[in-house]
Amino acid sequence: MSLSTYQADLFEASRGRLEAIAYRLLGSASDAEDAVQDTYLRWHAADRELIETPEAWLTKVLTNICLNQLTSARARRETYVGQWLPEPILAGDRMLGPADTAEQRESVSMAMLTVMERLSPNERVVYVLREAFGYSHREVAEILDLTEVNCQQIYRRAKQHVGSERARTTVDAEAARKIVEEFLAAALSGDTEPLARLLTDNAFSIADGGGKVHARKTPVLGVARVARYLHNLFHPNAAKRALVDGVPSIYAVEINGGPAVLLEIGGQVYGVFSIEATADGVAAIHIQVNPDKLVHLQRQWAAAGPQRPYRTGW
Repeated sequence: MSLSTYQADLFEASRGRLEAIAYRLLGSASDAEDAVQDTYLRWHAADRELIETPEAWLTKVLTNICLNQLTSARARRETYVGQWLPEPILAGDRMLGPADTAEQRESVSMAMLTVMERLSPNERVVYVLREAFGYSHREVAEILDLTEVNCQQIYRRAKQHVGSERARTTVDAEAARKIVEEFLAAALSGDTEPLARLLTDNAFSIADGGGKVHARKTPVLGVARVARYLHNLFHPNAAKRALVDGVPSIYAVEINGGPAVLLEIGGQVYGVFSIEATADGVAAIHIQVNPDKLVHLQRQWAAAGPQRPYRTGW
């Protein structure tokens, strides 16, 4: 059944919201795009005259597609090489979704997306739809074919699981840039002490190379170890320079609503350092260098046009 102009426009008007939901549920921009495309195909094939509330129908279909992906993703990640981190997204992308409240902004942070990997698929759906998109328990229950009471119980469990990760400091774009510049000045200073002063007592760093790019396969914990690890990354030896194969341009950017460092080599995004800033200092560095997880960001970066680097070269 072909789509009328009205029906096609109706879906396109919902695409941004659907992408934002799918990204929060899957932690992957590429998988989110695929899930939305599958939703479109089902919309195209449906008897749309029988659909009373298109927005609710589309959300339910998308959610079920994402639930299936989350279940299979758990099995895939058991064999994933090294640490798994979400795909980073530059500021301004509609996939980041609404950012009017602290809960909405937090739900798409690298830290929260990583924490949500510990939730069950149903817990993740309930948490995302409630926290980031303001769906009522009744609406979420209808989407998941659950009772409202069951939905409320799932939401409470999800809140408990992520509760210890809350209360992060929200920073605006200008503050984020200042944090990045302080971080880069410390990282490029040639000394670990300036880095150590920026870090919280329980600071850690995680890197995701996905087996495609050399990256540490275990987290780095503690101020001294994280400072030394970051120092070595920004002051590589000859062997590491040979692995990188080029001179990087280093940029201060905003990723997933927070401060970050982007490394570009030969016009290609090589890696992203997402900085988790708190009132006490930098609590975590999430390093994404898996090229498969930089494809969406690369498109964003190319579309944004030339940027002024903080520094070129190590």
